[in-house]
Amino acid sequence: MDYRDMYALFRREPEAKRFFDALPDYVQDQLRIRPNGIKNLEGLKDYAHRSLHGERV
Repeated sequence: MDYRDMYALFRREPEAKRFFDALPDYVQDQLRIRPNGIKNLEGLKDYAHRSLHGERV
């Protein structure tokens, strides 16, 4: 299911929040810049993966 943004995702899917909280701080910071681009857990994992591997998100 898609949500309005990353924060709505966190409120509805605790697994997504746990995944986010386990990420390194620098990755969390990069994801916080674009919360509207993250609509579901799969998107969150994709953004995190790209960030961890030095790709632009």
